[in-house]
Amino acid sequence: MDKIEPIKRRLKLHDLRVLMAVAEAGSMSRAAKRLGTVQPALSRSIAELEHALGVRLLDRGSRGVAPTAYGRALIKRGIAMFDELRQGIEDIAFLADPTAGELRVGSSENLATGPVWAVIDRLLRQYPRISIKLVTGNIGALCEDLAERNVEIVIRRIAEPIIDRQFAVENLFDDPVIVAAGAQNPWTRRRRFQLADLANEPWALVPFDTPSGALIARAFRASSLEPPRAVVFAQSLHVRTRLLETGRFLSAMPSFSLRLPGRYPALKALPVEFPGTRRPIGIITLRDRTLSPLAQLFLDKMRGMVKP
Repeated sequence: MDKIEPIKRRLKLHDLRVLMAVAEAGSMSRAAKRLGTVQPALSRSIAELEHALGVRLLDRGSRGVAPTAYGRALIKRGIAMFDELRQGIEDIAFLADPTAGELRVGSSENLATGPVWAVIDRLLRQYPRISIKLVTGNIGALCEDLAERNVEIVIRRIAEPIIDRQFAVENLFDDPVIVAAGAQNPWTRRRRFQLADLANEPWALVPFDTPSGALIARAFRASSLEPPRAVVFAQSLHVRTRLLETGRFLSAMPSFSLRLPGRYPALKALPVEFPGTRRPIGIITLRDRTLSPLAQLFLDKMRGMVKP
Protein backbone atom coordinates (compact mmCIF):
# COMPACT_ATOMS: atom_id res chain seq x y z
CA MET A 1 0.00 0.00 0.00
CA ASP A 2 2.92 2.37 0.76
CA LYS A 3 4.09 1.99 -2.86
CA ILE A 4 0.63 2.41 -4.37
CA GLU A 5 -0.51 5.51 -2.48
CA PRO A 6 1.97 7.96 -4.10
CA ILE A 7 1.05 6.62 -7.55
CA LYS A 8 -2.67 6.99 -6.82
CA ARG A 9 -2.13 10.62 -5.86
CA ARG A 10 -0.33 11.34 -9.15
CA LEU A 11 -2.67 9.48 -11.51
CA LYS A 12 -5.38 11.51 -13.21
CA LEU A 13 -8.49 10.25 -14.97
CA HIS A 14 -7.77 12.66 -17.80
CA ASP A 15 -4.32 11.19 -18.41
CA LEU A 16 -5.71 7.65 -18.45
CA ARG A 17 -8.40 8.72 -20.91
CA VAL A 18 -5.69 10.23 -23.11
CA LEU A 19 -3.74 6.94 -23.07
CA MET A 20 -6.85 5.01 -24.12
CA ALA A 21 -7.64 7.49 -26.90
CA VAL A 22 -4.07 7.41 -28.28
CA ALA A 23 -4.00 3.60 -28.23
CA GLU A 24 -7.35 3.45 -30.03
CA ALA A 25 -6.38 6.06 -32.64
CA GLY A 26 -2.90 4.63 -33.27
CA SER A 27 -1.27 8.06 -33.41
CA MET A 28 -0.91 11.19 -31.32
CA SER A 29 -2.18 13.48 -34.07
CA ARG A 30 -5.40 11.49 -34.69
CA ALA A 31 -6.05 11.25 -30.95
CA ALA A 32 -5.53 15.01 -30.54
CA LYS A 33 -8.04 15.66 -33.30
CA ARG A 34 -10.62 13.36 -31.71
CA LEU A 35 -10.15 14.91 -28.28
CA GLY A 36 -10.15 18.47 -29.59
CA THR A 37 -6.71 19.34 -28.23
CA VAL A 38 -3.08 19.62 -29.39
CA GLN A 39 -0.46 16.90 -29.64
CA PRO A 40 1.98 18.36 -27.05
CA ALA A 41 -0.79 18.23 -24.41
CA LEU A 42 -1.28 14.53 -25.09
CA SER A 43 2.45 13.88 -24.94
CA ARG A 44 2.60 15.57 -21.51
CA SER A 45 -0.26 13.41 -20.22
CA ILE A 46 1.40 10.19 -21.42
CA ALA A 47 4.76 11.30 -19.99
CA GLU A 48 3.18 12.01 -16.59
CA LEU A 49 1.56 8.58 -16.56
CA GLU A 50 4.82 6.84 -17.51
CA HIS A 51 6.73 8.82 -14.87
CA ALA A 52 4.18 7.98 -12.15
CA LEU A 53 4.20 4.26 -12.99
CA GLY A 54 7.88 3.96 -13.88
CA VAL A 55 7.25 2.01 -17.10
CA ARG A 56 6.88 2.75 -20.80
CA LEU A 57 3.22 2.64 -21.85
CA LEU A 58 3.52 3.32 -25.58
CA ASP A 59 5.91 2.20 -28.30
CA ARG A 60 6.48 4.93 -30.85
CA GLY A 61 7.47 4.10 -34.42
CA SER A 62 7.25 5.31 -38.00
CA ARG A 63 3.78 3.78 -38.36
CA GLY A 64 2.39 5.43 -35.25
CA VAL A 65 2.09 4.34 -31.63
CA ALA A 66 0.94 1.11 -29.98
CA PRO A 67 0.53 0.19 -26.30
CA THR A 68 3.22 -1.89 -24.64
CA ALA A 69 2.33 -4.86 -22.42
CA TYR A 70 2.21 -2.37 -19.51
CA GLY A 71 -0.01 -0.05 -21.52
CA ARG A 72 -2.40 -2.85 -22.46
CA ALA A 73 -2.70 -3.92 -18.83
CA LEU A 74 -3.52 -0.37 -17.74
CA ILE A 75 -5.96 0.17 -20.63
CA LYS A 76 -7.79 -3.07 -19.80
CA ARG A 77 -8.38 -1.88 -16.23
CA GLY A 78 -9.11 1.62 -17.48
CA ILE A 79 -11.97 0.33 -19.64
CA ALA A 80 -13.47 -1.35 -16.58
CA MET A 81 -12.93 1.74 -14.43
CA PHE A 82 -14.57 4.17 -16.87
CA ASP A 83 -17.41 1.71 -17.36
CA GLU A 84 -18.00 1.52 -13.60
CA LEU A 85 -17.84 5.31 -13.40
CA ARG A 86 -20.39 5.64 -16.21
CA GLN A 87 -22.49 2.98 -14.51
CA GLY A 88 -22.37 4.89 -11.24
CA ILE A 89 -23.51 8.10 -12.94
CA GLU A 90 -26.35 6.20 -14.64
CA ASP A 91 -27.32 4.56 -11.34
CA ILE A 92 -27.60 8.00 -9.75
CA ALA A 93 -29.69 9.19 -12.69
CA PHE A 94 -31.91 6.10 -12.42
CA LEU A 95 -32.40 6.62 -8.67
CA ALA A 96 -33.32 10.23 -9.35
CA ASP A 97 -35.60 9.24 -12.26
CA PRO A 98 -36.25 5.48 -12.70
CA THR A 99 -38.20 6.11 -15.90
CA ALA A 100 -35.10 7.13 -17.92
CA GLY A 101 -31.71 5.68 -18.79
CA GLU A 102 -29.88 3.55 -21.38
CA LEU A 103 -29.40 -0.22 -21.46
CA ARG A 104 -27.11 -2.11 -23.86
CA VAL A 105 -28.17 -5.70 -24.56
CA GLY A 106 -26.50 -8.37 -26.70
CA SER A 107 -28.48 -11.20 -28.27
CA SER A 108 -28.77 -13.58 -31.20
CA GLU A 109 -31.01 -12.48 -34.06
CA ASN A 110 -33.60 -15.15 -33.25
CA LEU A 111 -33.90 -14.13 -29.60
CA ALA A 112 -33.68 -10.43 -30.46
CA THR A 113 -36.85 -10.68 -32.53
CA GLY A 114 -38.51 -12.99 -29.99
CA PRO A 115 -38.33 -12.91 -26.18
CA VAL A 116 -35.82 -10.05 -26.04
CA TRP A 117 -38.02 -7.82 -28.20
CA ALA A 118 -41.09 -8.78 -26.15
CA VAL A 119 -39.35 -7.58 -22.96
CA ILE A 120 -38.12 -4.40 -24.68
CA ASP A 121 -41.65 -3.68 -25.86
CA ARG A 122 -43.05 -4.09 -22.34
CA LEU A 123 -40.36 -1.86 -20.84
CA LEU A 124 -40.85 0.88 -23.41
CA ARG A 125 -44.59 0.85 -22.87
CA GLN A 126 -44.06 1.27 -19.14
CA TYR A 127 -41.01 3.60 -19.31
CA PRO A 128 -41.14 5.46 -22.66
CA ARG A 129 -38.13 7.63 -21.80
CA ILE A 130 -35.61 4.79 -21.53
CA SER A 131 -33.42 3.85 -24.52
CA ILE A 132 -32.08 0.41 -25.37
CA LYS A 133 -29.14 -0.40 -27.63
CA LEU A 134 -29.55 -3.93 -29.03
CA VAL A 135 -26.48 -5.67 -30.48
CA THR A 136 -26.83 -9.00 -32.32
CA GLY A 137 -24.06 -11.46 -33.15
CA ASN A 138 -22.56 -14.85 -32.49
CA ILE A 139 -21.58 -16.02 -29.02
CA GLY A 140 -17.89 -15.17 -29.46
CA ALA A 141 -18.48 -11.62 -30.63
CA LEU A 142 -21.08 -10.95 -27.93
CA CYS A 143 -18.83 -12.26 -25.14
CA GLU A 144 -16.08 -9.98 -26.45
CA ASP A 145 -18.52 -7.04 -26.39
CA LEU A 146 -19.43 -8.01 -22.83
CA ALA A 147 -15.79 -8.19 -21.71
CA GLU A 148 -15.11 -4.78 -23.29
CA ARG A 149 -18.23 -3.30 -21.63
CA ASN A 150 -19.90 -2.55 -24.95
CA VAL A 151 -22.99 -4.40 -23.69
CA GLU A 152 -24.13 -5.02 -20.13
CA ILE A 153 -25.97 -8.31 -20.53
CA VAL A 154 -26.20 -11.01 -23.21
CA ILE A 155 -29.26 -13.20 -23.84
CA ARG A 156 -28.71 -16.13 -26.20
CA ARG A 157 -28.70 -19.88 -26.78
CA ILE A 158 -25.69 -21.53 -25.12
CA ALA A 159 -24.61 -24.41 -27.35
CA GLU A 160 -21.45 -25.21 -25.37
CA PRO A 161 -20.56 -24.61 -21.69
CA ILE A 162 -18.94 -21.23 -21.09
CA ILE A 163 -15.87 -21.93 -18.97
CA ASP A 164 -14.34 -18.44 -18.97
CA ARG A 165 -14.34 -17.46 -15.31
CA GLN A 166 -14.95 -13.78 -16.01
CA PHE A 167 -18.51 -14.63 -17.13
CA ALA A 168 -21.50 -15.66 -15.03
CA VAL A 169 -24.25 -17.70 -16.71
CA GLU A 170 -27.87 -18.11 -15.60
CA ASN A 171 -30.12 -20.55 -17.46
CA LEU A 172 -33.53 -19.13 -18.31
CA PHE A 173 -35.12 -22.15 -20.01
CA ASP A 174 -34.23 -25.09 -22.24
CA ASP A 175 -35.49 -24.88 -25.79
CA PRO A 176 -35.50 -27.45 -28.63
CA VAL A 177 -35.34 -26.84 -32.36
CA ILE A 178 -38.62 -27.64 -34.12
CA VAL A 179 -39.71 -28.31 -37.69
CA ALA A 180 -41.79 -25.38 -38.93
CA ALA A 181 -44.04 -24.95 -41.97
CA GLY A 182 -46.36 -22.34 -43.39
CA ALA A 183 -50.03 -22.63 -42.41
CA GLN A 184 -50.89 -23.57 -46.01
CA ASN A 185 -48.37 -26.42 -46.17
CA PRO A 186 -50.13 -29.82 -46.55
CA TRP A 187 -48.05 -31.30 -43.72
CA THR A 188 -49.79 -29.05 -41.18
CA ARG A 189 -53.01 -31.02 -41.76
CA ARG A 190 -51.40 -34.35 -40.91
CA ARG A 191 -51.01 -35.55 -37.33
CA ARG A 192 -48.94 -38.74 -37.49
CA PHE A 193 -45.62 -38.87 -39.33
CA GLN A 194 -41.89 -39.05 -38.65
CA LEU A 195 -38.86 -36.96 -39.55
CA ALA A 196 -37.94 -39.51 -42.22
CA ASP A 197 -41.17 -38.68 -44.06
CA LEU A 198 -39.97 -35.09 -44.48
CA ALA A 199 -36.46 -35.83 -45.73
CA ASN A 200 -37.27 -35.26 -49.42
CA GLU A 201 -39.35 -32.12 -48.93
CA PRO A 202 -37.97 -28.70 -50.00
CA TRP A 203 -36.13 -27.19 -47.01
CA ALA A 204 -34.91 -23.67 -46.23
CA LEU A 205 -32.11 -24.09 -43.70
CA VAL A 206 -29.20 -22.37 -42.03
CA PRO A 207 -25.92 -23.45 -43.70
CA PHE A 208 -24.56 -26.67 -42.22
CA ASP A 209 -21.11 -25.11 -41.65
CA THR A 210 -22.56 -22.82 -38.95
CA PRO A 211 -23.15 -23.95 -35.33
CA SER A 212 -26.94 -23.90 -35.80
CA GLY A 213 -26.72 -25.72 -39.11
CA ALA A 214 -24.40 -28.36 -37.65
CA LEU A 215 -26.94 -28.96 -34.89
CA ILE A 216 -29.65 -29.64 -37.49
CA ALA A 217 -27.38 -31.98 -39.44
CA ARG A 218 -26.62 -33.96 -36.25
CA ALA A 219 -30.34 -34.20 -35.51
CA PHE A 220 -30.96 -35.87 -38.87
CA ARG A 221 -28.06 -38.25 -38.39
CA ALA A 222 -29.33 -39.10 -34.90
CA SER A 223 -32.47 -40.35 -36.67
CA SER A 224 -30.31 -42.41 -39.09
CA LEU A 225 -30.99 -39.92 -41.90
CA GLU A 226 -28.72 -37.88 -44.11
CA PRO A 227 -29.29 -34.11 -43.81
CA PRO A 228 -31.75 -32.97 -46.49
CA ARG A 229 -30.62 -31.24 -49.64
CA ALA A 230 -31.91 -27.78 -48.87
CA VAL A 231 -33.37 -25.80 -51.73
CA VAL A 232 -32.33 -22.58 -49.98
CA PHE A 233 -29.54 -22.01 -47.45
CA ALA A 234 -29.94 -18.67 -45.65
CA GLN A 235 -28.64 -17.28 -42.36
CA SER A 236 -31.43 -14.72 -42.28
CA LEU A 237 -34.44 -15.84 -40.24
CA HIS A 238 -36.53 -13.27 -42.12
CA VAL A 239 -35.72 -14.89 -45.47
CA ARG A 240 -36.54 -18.37 -44.18
CA THR A 241 -39.85 -17.31 -42.63
CA ARG A 242 -40.88 -15.61 -45.90
CA LEU A 243 -40.18 -18.87 -47.72
CA LEU A 244 -42.22 -20.81 -45.14
CA GLU A 245 -45.16 -18.47 -45.61
CA THR A 246 -45.44 -19.60 -49.25
CA GLY A 247 -46.54 -23.02 -47.98
CA ARG A 248 -43.95 -24.88 -50.06
CA PHE A 249 -40.97 -25.10 -47.68
CA LEU A 250 -40.01 -26.62 -44.35
CA SER A 251 -37.42 -25.19 -41.99
CA ALA A 252 -35.87 -25.66 -38.55
CA MET A 253 -36.53 -22.96 -35.95
CA PRO A 254 -36.10 -22.47 -32.21
CA SER A 255 -39.27 -23.52 -30.42
CA PHE A 256 -39.60 -20.12 -28.73
CA SER A 257 -39.98 -18.49 -32.15
CA LEU A 258 -43.55 -19.80 -32.42
CA ARG A 259 -44.50 -19.52 -28.74
CA LEU A 260 -44.91 -15.76 -28.55
CA PRO A 261 -48.51 -14.81 -29.46
CA GLY A 262 -48.82 -13.03 -32.79
CA ARG A 263 -45.17 -13.29 -33.78
CA TYR A 264 -45.56 -15.64 -36.75
CA PRO A 265 -49.30 -16.28 -37.17
CA ALA A 266 -48.77 -17.81 -40.63
CA LEU A 267 -46.36 -20.49 -39.35
CA LYS A 268 -47.02 -23.80 -37.61
CA ALA A 269 -44.86 -26.24 -35.65
CA LEU A 270 -45.10 -29.77 -37.03
CA PRO A 271 -45.67 -32.64 -34.56
CA VAL A 272 -42.36 -34.37 -35.23
CA GLU A 273 -39.34 -34.79 -33.00
CA PHE A 274 -36.01 -33.14 -33.80
CA PRO A 275 -33.77 -35.24 -31.52
CA GLY A 276 -30.85 -33.85 -29.55
CA THR A 277 -31.50 -30.17 -30.23
CA ARG A 278 -32.62 -29.01 -26.78
CA ARG A 279 -30.22 -26.31 -25.56
CA PRO A 280 -30.35 -23.77 -22.71
CA ILE A 281 -31.24 -20.14 -23.32
CA GLY A 282 -29.22 -18.15 -20.83
CA ILE A 283 -28.23 -14.79 -19.39
CA ILE A 284 -24.50 -14.03 -19.59
CA THR A 285 -23.00 -11.24 -17.48
CA LEU A 286 -19.58 -10.22 -16.24
CA ARG A 287 -18.96 -11.90 -12.91
CA ASP A 288 -17.28 -8.89 -11.28
CA ARG A 289 -19.65 -6.25 -12.65
CA THR A 290 -22.56 -4.81 -10.69
CA LEU A 291 -25.61 -4.59 -12.92
CA SER A 292 -27.40 -1.26 -13.29
CA PRO A 293 -30.94 -0.92 -11.91
CA LEU A 294 -32.25 -0.81 -15.50
CA ALA A 295 -30.46 -4.08 -16.33
CA GLN A 296 -31.92 -5.67 -13.20
CA LEU A 297 -35.36 -4.46 -14.24
CA PHE A 298 -34.89 -5.91 -17.74
CA LEU A 299 -33.82 -9.29 -16.35
CA ASP A 300 -36.70 -9.39 -13.87
CA LYS A 301 -39.10 -8.83 -16.77
CA MET A 302 -37.34 -11.51 -18.83
CA ARG A 303 -37.47 -14.08 -16.00
CA GLY A 304 -41.17 -13.37 -15.42
CA MET A 305 -42.00 -13.70 -19.12
CA VAL A 306 -40.19 -17.02 -19.71
CA LYS A 307 -41.19 -18.64 -16.41
CA PRO A 308 -44.32 -20.32 -17.86
